[in-house]
Amino acid sequence: MTRKIRGLWAVLAVLALLAGACGDDSGDDSASDETTASGDTASDASVPPDGPTITIGTQDFGESAILSQIYGQALINAGYSVEYQELGGFRDLEVPAFESGDINFAPEYVASMLEFLNEFAGEATSDVDETLGLLQEQLSEIGLQALEPAPAVDTNTFVVTPEKADELGLSGIGDLTDDLTLGAPQDCEANAFCLPGLDTVYGVDLSSGFTPLDPGVIPDALENDEVDVAVLFSTSGIIADKGWIVLEDTDGLLAADNIVPVVTDELVDTYGADFETLVNGVSAAITTELLTAANARFDIDAEDADVIAADFLADNGLG
Repeated sequence: MTRKIRGLWAVLAVLALLAGACGDDSGDDSASDETTASGDTASDASVPPDGPTITIGTQDFGESAILSQIYGQALINAGYSVEYQELGGFRDLEVPAFESGDINFAPEYVASMLEFLNEFAGEATSDVDETLGLLQEQLSEIGLQALEPAPAVDTNTFVVTPEKADELGLSGIGDLTDDLTLGAPQDCEANAFCLPGLDTVYGVDLSSGFTPLDPGVIPDALENDEVDVAVLFSTSGIIADKGWIVLEDTDGLLAADNIVPVVTDELVDTYGADFETLVNGVSAAITTELLTAANARFDIDAEDADVIAADFLADNGLG
């Protein structure tokens, strides 16, 4: 056999192998297409468009961590890129983090966020729709917007032990006197539903006896009689567990503090209706009862926020 013929046979052999390989790929593609059509692979799912990483800001208390994980894991499950940013504080750090671009998503509270942005003008009411409308006006000025609020409401509550209630005859916020000591988060000094609200609504000035405390240690301070009154979230599982007394808000100090996701305009503009529908669907599942139970797992059972959130999503068909 001449060199030319041997060379020709070699070329033909290579072509035959390539043809066989192409034939195999075609067969695999067909099988893949059939699987996709039946809905058995993820390729049938809606893929979010290219856009910024969703960076969720977490304030320095357990409920914020739980909510951040609930929203974040739901978004991750849907294919979005998500990161978490611990703020190391509260709203006074969160809003600048939005403005600097360090975060673009945060679980918030309708009335409290409004009063922070309007410099505690006292516009928030117990009507969530009315309060949300006012909040949207404030957010729009800084490139933010609120999505749909959750049914869950978490307000500041003023709590005492049964012993203290019996000793001082306390049943309502109006029964408090200026000589009592108050343990509350640091933002209580400016929070419209804390020291300022006590003064304007009830005429009670607890500023001289106020001790700013990390939210995680406030229950211990109350239990150990280091403070007379504690400010706790109404969804705290510790209140019922300890049998503490929530002082009645007879004069309407506390307003519509429904959970609400606050996001940048950029996220909504980029990701559109699918993003909004997903986040709103998660919010709709967050009730006061379920959030209280989640907080109890965090505060009492010392479970991790990410585990609690994963269970929440799975239990509510969102996982």
